Amino acid sequence: MSEATGAAPFAASIIVPTYNEAGNVAELISRVSSALVGVNAELIIVDDSSDETPVIARALAPTAAIAVQVIHREVAEGGLGGAVVTGIRAAHSDVCIVMDGDLQHPPEKIPELLARYAEGDADVVVASRYTGGGTANGLSDQVRVAVSKLSTMVTKAMFPVRLRECTDPMTGFFLVDKTVIDWENLKPRGFKILLEILARQPLRVAEIPFDFQARHAGESKASFTQGLRFLIQLTQLRFGRMSIFALIGGLGAVANVLIMAVLTGWDVPYVWAAIVASALTIVGNFLLIELFVFRDMKAAAGPMWLRFAKSFAFNAIEAIVRIAALYVVVETWHVSSVLATAVLLAIAFIVRYVFHSLVVYKPRRDGETQTGL
Repeated sequence: MSEATGAAPFAASIIVPTYNEAGNVAELISRVSSALVGVNAELIIVDDSSDETPVIARALAPTAAIAVQVIHREVAEGGLGGAVVTGIRAAHSDVCIVMDGDLQHPPEKIPELLARYAEGDADVVVASRYTGGGTANGLSDQVRVAVSKLSTMVTKAMFPVRLRECTDPMTGFFLVDKTVIDWENLKPRGFKILLEILARQPLRVAEIPFDFQARHAGESKASFTQGLRFLIQLTQLRFGRMSIFALIGGLGAVANVLIMAVLTGWDVPYVWAAIVASALTIVGNFLLIELFVFRDMKAAAGPMWLRFAKSFAFNAIEAIVRIAALYVVVETWHVSSVLATAVLLAIAFIVRYVFHSLVVYKPRRDGETQTGL
């Protein structure tokens, strides 16, 4: 079929951003067409390639069993996220399915995404590697598997409410009703467009499992640079809550160091000084984060005594581990106890934030007691 040139009553638009996927595009068109037999759908390829990907796609479009539209961008504004938004804006259907062009996202799962959306209780349907029988077997090695799981955990910690119902916010395979998205406030950048969509506004999310597969052809685009871009994207999205947590943590760290300095100046043994300083700052930090960081999440996370118990228990254990590490560092390498305390507190910050987001202030599910103070 030829490229779509006018508004047609498509039931779905499949958006595929591509970058140098010349070895995959023919198989992609074939498998998407086969998966959507009997469904009036279109395939929109938004291409930022420097190879023959757009040439091959356009050559195949007239004879494809699905309507194919190819958009080649000379300037890759917004990266993969920008390509997805470009495709969605060009879509003739309000029901848009986003997937990668390397076939690690199996097109055969598209009908299942459509069926789940048809149930009518979701704005976004996520194909997840981490729910049901989903797998991440297509990742090239165990290091990438570990990095993927760690980045997912940290991401969910930064957005515990918005991502409550999403087990795989890092996936690039999902369905979205484009009419419910505030596209004017969306700031696509990098390659985690689903995270950008879910973090910007509250949406109803449903999931289906899928097996993340090996690439059909070509090499993975994952790199250190992509990882750095993701960290920047994550920081920009979550700057508000985490920055306040960091500020309070910083104030607590300064208070901890000052208390230690005063007590050791009074000839209190440094281990006892560290214990006293930690106990005081644990209580102070909890009160401050209750007031300024997780104020909007308190009621859904249970009663205050339970939140405090979780926070205090974790921080007490963390303090014991940190003080033991302090003892080893000071006694083994003869580092200043105050300097060692400052370094260990900086390391503890990330661990503390993740725990409080995922455990202390984790929203309780419907049916559980939600009596906050």
